[in-house]
Amino acid sequence: MIPRPRLIHCVKDALAHNPAVVLLGPRQCGKTTLARQIAKNSAHDFFDLEDPADLARLSSPMLALEDLSGLVIIDEVQRKPELFEILRVLVDRPRSPAVFLLLGSASPHLVRGVSESLAGRVAFVEMSGFDLREIGPKNFKQLWTRGGFPRSYLADSDRISYRWRNDFVRTFLERDIPQLGISIPAERLRRFWTMIAHYHGQIWNAAEFARSLGSSEKTVRRYLDLLSGAYVIRQLPPWHENLRKRQVKSPKIYIRDSGLLHALLSLETSKGMLRHPKSGASWEGFALEQVLAVLETSDAFFWATHSAAELDLLIFRDGRRLGFEFKCTDAPQMTRSLRVATSDLRLDETFIVYPGRKSYRIDERTRAVPLLDIDSLSQAGADR
Repeated sequence: MIPRPRLIHCVKDALAHNPAVVLLGPRQCGKTTLARQIAKNSAHDFFDLEDPADLARLSSPMLALEDLSGLVIIDEVQRKPELFEILRVLVDRPRSPAVFLLLGSASPHLVRGVSESLAGRVAFVEMSGFDLREIGPKNFKQLWTRGGFPRSYLADSDRISYRWRNDFVRTFLERDIPQLGISIPAERLRRFWTMIAHYHGQIWNAAEFARSLGSSEKTVRRYLDLLSGAYVIRQLPPWHENLRKRQVKSPKIYIRDSGLLHALLSLETSKGMLRHPKSGASWEGFALEQVLAVLETSDAFFWATHSAAELDLLIFRDGRRLGFEFKCTDAPQMTRSLRVATSDLRLDETFIVYPGRKSYRIDERTRAVPLLDIDSLSQAGADR
């Protein structure tokens, strides 16, 4: 088992200040394991809504929950959205004897009633699979190839990991999506997801997807929002400045887990991945997720103009503007696009994140940073 102390501290801190905490993340990313570690050596009750016995216990939820005290954990809570009205009543009790940790695999906008019922009463904590700080920099190639889902990353071989990821995709489409009350043929959604993999790191073009699938733009937009809400796709929003340039206004799309990306592209090994035309885009998405995990921010964008200037990632931190480029090369150098972005966006500092080992300054405001040295980015934007 790989320890995840940062996440445990984050959840415990949220529980100390809120009557309910929702721990969100994709299926199989380790939420249940983390919750059991948090509950270890303390009084708690655990309900798994995928267990028929626990579902039966909650057939009369008020009766089952109102006399409980201590920590109450409800796993896969999105399967029973009517619970949220009951939980609102319970957490509003004066000196409530229980605190609730709710584990969910779908964002609030996919589960009707979460935000409305528990508004002002709940804290949200997001998690994903393992990140580089948890597994150690020396293992970054395995993390990049297999992704961060614990069973994939910890598999005995690349072959077993690859098989697990393919099984995950099939189970997700055939079982998990229908459990959210969404009726889309699994094969159709898989085709869409595979198309996203081939467009990984590119700008969303609804018309092109609609044409390829023989659907309307509204339908493919619904598919995109669905997979984003289930934490398997990231939509990185565009940033706009008051410039005399035509700027891109559609999001960039990524498969959030690099291992799932490689499975959807039928890439089993790191050698196959590195030979594939999408290897550079794979690196971009993988490094982007690691940077967002280190900086712990949701205030993230990309920027691009129709004249080909582009910045992979723009983050606002402590009043500073930070720019990031992700290059799968041995010795990255300054590019014209990055110079334009630095000037037009008035960036305070820029970083080119690459898979090498040496950190070096490229110019006054730009530094090449190895992903192996990702912890150094935690100080990016700090007062100087």
